[in-house]
Amino acid sequence: MSLIEELKEAPSDLRLSSNFTTLNGIIYFTSGMLLIVWPGAVQTILGEGEFAGREAALFRAFGLSVAVIGWLYFFGGRSGGRQVVAASVVDRIILVPMVLIPIALAGVFPRLFWTFAILDPLLGITAWYLLARERRVATET
Repeated sequence: MSLIEELKEAPSDLRLSSNFTTLNGIIYFTSGMLLIVWPGAVQTILGEGEFAGREAALFRAFGLSVAVIGWLYFFGGRSGGRQVVAASVVDRIILVPMVLIPIALAGVFPRLFWTFAILDPLLGITAWYLLARERRVATET
């Protein structure tokens, strides 16, 4: 089987939590690619200040990180594994706010980092809720 065929393979009946993780992957991948191609998007869309030095290159690196996370969420969701969804909940609820809130409070591109520090945990909590609901439904049947 070729690499492309492996990437296209997915279980036919994915749970809602897996589909949600796949959708999150699309959002993250697209956001990351936007920052790679157009790092000034943080200024235009979020109203952040002008770059003082080489921040455009840093935002491209940040965009690459976000795009890779999106890629992994997309294919992790398509795998149908509940562990992938659960693992994404842990980092989104604990690690992301733990790192990004102090950065935002320090005044470093606060609109961007507050956006991620708030939205990412909310998406993680939603995924956690979907996992719990699926488990509840499975035990009731």
